[in-house]
Amino acid sequence: MQGARAIGAGLAALLWVVMGAASARAEADFMTVGLSTTVPIGHHLFCQEHREDCTRKAGVAAGPLKLDTALITKVAAINTAINAAIEPLSDLLQYGVEERWSYPGAKGDCEDYVLVKRRQLHAAGIPLEDLLITVVRKTNGEGHAVLTLHTTAGDFVLDNLDWRVKPWRDTPYTYVKRQSALDPTDWLSINEAVDVATSAVGR
Repeated sequence: MQGARAIGAGLAALLWVVMGAASARAEADFMTVGLSTTVPIGHHLFCQEHREDCTRKAGVAAGPLKLDTALITKVAAINTAINAAIEPLSDLLQYGVEERWSYPGAKGDCEDYVLVKRRQLHAAGIPLEDLLITVVRKTNGEGHAVLTLHTTAGDFVLDNLDWRVKPWRDTPYTYVKRQSALDPTDWLSINEAVDVATSAVGR
């Protein structure tokens, strides 16, 4: 019961945060991506196992997703539920390797949360081109992975370290790179940064 109340409270707050940001769109609400850059080794290996999740989109991207209350409710509910359902555990402790991207069971690393959120949101009707895996650096310099929701009101971040869906500018991270909307195996730089591992489970 306590978990249900927490999810309900989180959903109400998320609606307020996202709708407030949506009402004041500016150029800074969108990440500026640059040239192709290195692919995270974990994602490269993941794509070899899950080719259906790494298929290049034919044609031109349709553009960012239009935000409405129903979409915000759906995104908030899925984000909160997955954060609550999975216990954080590093790849090193779970698999004995520093970096392994996979769909999690009861436990997983940051990129595992991202993968299952991406899959569930896509199953709920959101195009994969608007669900972009993103590599960031935390304030302590540690690598981390989040999911970017690309919308007409800006880019929003789904993070296993925060139950709120936040505008990307409101997060404490340095943004490194993210997937291309057209080709999920192509990664684009967001700023000048060294390559980082993404196996973080805590701040």
